[in-house]
Amino acid sequence: MCAHVLVAEDDGRQAEVVRRYLENEGHTAFVVHDGRAAIDEVRRCRPDLLILDVMMPKVDGLDVCRILRRETDLPVLMLTARSSEDDLLLGLDLGADDYLTKPYSPRELMARTRTLLRRTQRGPAVPDSTLRIGAVTVDPGRHLVTAEGRPVECTPGEFEILAAMAAQPDRVFTRQQLLERTRGYEGYATDRAIDTHVLNLRKKIEPDPRRPVYLLTVYGIGYKLTDGSAASCAP
Repeated sequence: MCAHVLVAEDDGRQAEVVRRYLENEGHTAFVVHDGRAAIDEVRRCRPDLLILDVMMPKVDGLDVCRILRRETDLPVLMLTARSSEDDLLLGLDLGADDYLTKPYSPRELMARTRTLLRRTQRGPAVPDSTLRIGAVTVDPGRHLVTAEGRPVECTPGEFEILAAMAAQPDRVFTRQQLLERTRGYEGYATDRAIDTHVLNLRKKIEPDPRRPVYLLTVYGIGYKLTDGSAASCAP
């Protein structure tokens, strides 16, 4: 797959290394060196993937991710020297799809890039592919989600979780099973990362995220997606 990848990295040497590796993989790579330029370039050229450094001048990477996630479901792979789990979860909560800490192997970065691009490649719609669970619909062929008739913007990671659960409603998925289905590699992934994705999905599909009726917690095990009928029958 040849993709248009934007690299936002203020370290010129690292940016050049990433650009060369991307081009060796057959991609078209463009580089910017500050957060403001990253936002402008995404809006201008609509890349297939953004590789985004956290520590950048003008606008830092976390704010770039926050701003762009309101406008697009562009896959975002964050690069950072911050390695704590709290920093990781903050990036995910803002809508990043993957997170790689420095120093990193360029080969691992390319593997993560291939995974994200493969999972966000949109093919032609498949007839009758839409999954319907109560008022939530998931169309894997067109990468679309609706909740109670309104469109829902999901990050690629959120979509993979929802699609996996929608394909088997009422099945209880452990966090590890969801990690395996949405990532395919260990990397940064933790149980708390799945919890963060679920929290974000509830904000998007639930009538009241504090009292979920579709995406339910099964305490001590994991999560399941239901049609909401149990809640409607409750006294």
